[in-house]
Amino acid sequence: MKPKPRKTKPTNTPPANDDTHSRRAFLSGCAKGIGGVAVAGLAAPSLLATPAEASRQAAAPVVGEYDVVVCGGGPAGFIAAVAAARGGARTALVERYGFLGGMATAGLVSPISVFNLNGRRVIGGTPWEFIEKLSAIGGAGVDLPRGNVTFCPEKYKLVAQRMVIDAGVTLYLHSYLTDCRQNGRALSHVVIENKNGAQTLAAKYFIDCTGDADLALRAGVPMQPAPENLQPASLIFMLGNVDTDAIPPNRLRHGLPGSQDTDFRAILQKLSKTQKIPLFGGPWYNSTLAKGVVVVNITRTAANMADNREATEAECLLREDVHTFVDLLRKHAPAFRDATLLTTATQTGIRETRRILGAHTLTGDEYLAATKFPDTIARGCHPVDIHSSNSARQRAEYLKQPGNVPYRCLHSPGFPNLLVAGRPFSGDEVASASVRVQASAMCLGQAAGAAAALCLADNRDVSQVNIGRLRETLIQSGAILD
Repeated sequence: MKPKPRKTKPTNTPPANDDTHSRRAFLSGCAKGIGGVAVAGLAAPSLLATPAEASRQAAAPVVGEYDVVVCGGGPAGFIAAVAAARGGARTALVERYGFLGGMATAGLVSPISVFNLNGRRVIGGTPWEFIEKLSAIGGAGVDLPRGNVTFCPEKYKLVAQRMVIDAGVTLYLHSYLTDCRQNGRALSHVVIENKNGAQTLAAKYFIDCTGDADLALRAGVPMQPAPENLQPASLIFMLGNVDTDAIPPNRLRHGLPGSQDTDFRAILQKLSKTQKIPLFGGPWYNSTLAKGVVVVNITRTAANMADNREATEAECLLREDVHTFVDLLRKHAPAFRDATLLTTATQTGIRETRRILGAHTLTGDEYLAATKFPDTIARGCHPVDIHSSNSARQRAEYLKQPGNVPYRCLHSPGFPNLLVAGRPFSGDEVASASVRVQASAMCLGQAAGAAAALCLADNRDVSQVNIGRLRETLIQSGAILD
């Protein structure tokens, strides 16, 4: 049965043991009292700058002129930058953190899912090249038959950085996208903030790989109406001194069915009848390739992570929950009896925020039916994976054949030099629930980068790219499109 699109309002009330809302109110109140600064920090976000701020940004010096500027250095972004540069475009990559990898490294989201379906590889090209390079330095383990990739986050950062630099991309790390400049609907510059203050980058083409369509939003690209009940956010954490030999291989995502720890899940469900247990999902454990070290995906909360107030409250709430779950794991899961908390993710993992309205919106029906498009530029094979934001429930639909993503999902009509890749692509909530994962996002990034380079060479709008040449370019790199 095909999963039905979620209703815009939650259909299920929170379980009786879920005190999320009261705790959120408590944390919000606490935040407002921290140092007097938090009140301003939690103000509702606005895209309207004050006159002084607008004047300062307008005066921001142009520090670089490029053919292509990619905003966001996550899985889609760093691959997009590599593809654009290899296509002959002078390329810059803007990243908010001091390292690349986005959700994989800042969010500790693992494994890299998924490259295989029914034992056959579905995704190749530059994404698979990255996996091979990561494996070559002992930073990745490919699970078969599913093609999930366990990885070392630190080596992921290193290989992504090497690929970007080797391709000749100019990096702007520790730089935050704040605004853009336009001639009509055509972008001419992006404004970034870093230790030097406001700076401006000029380019002929731009690729939004921010994960939340931040650049597209600022440029005025229309967004899809978001359901009120977005998929939940999760703060992933890393534990050391775990008896990894005592955890069944399937529960460390070694390509076997049954990766969820149903034993500990049952314990949590039983405990929730007599005590307050934070909202949870899974749990899922993932290997880091280091003995005794695993990352744990168990926390969740309802939050719009594209809203600063909600994101701040979610981070605070989930950090509290991490420590609660670490204590519960130590007490009730034998493999974790002596576990120590090594770190929480730099940022909370995000499943869903904004999605653009593109020239085509990929539907769940099209995706699950493996509809063939003349402009297919990427494929996906992860299950359609929809998590409840108010319970431990998850709805998953496993694919029988790879789904296809057309190029038209990467651009919006009337915006001649802007492409969007990664999670905010133009898909409905069912299709995006599969394509949002890392391997597929990388494919979208490669397609966007290659398309920008081709449009540059032909002096064309992104909507007029030569699809035949784009597909040929991708296939020559090893991409699998059929």
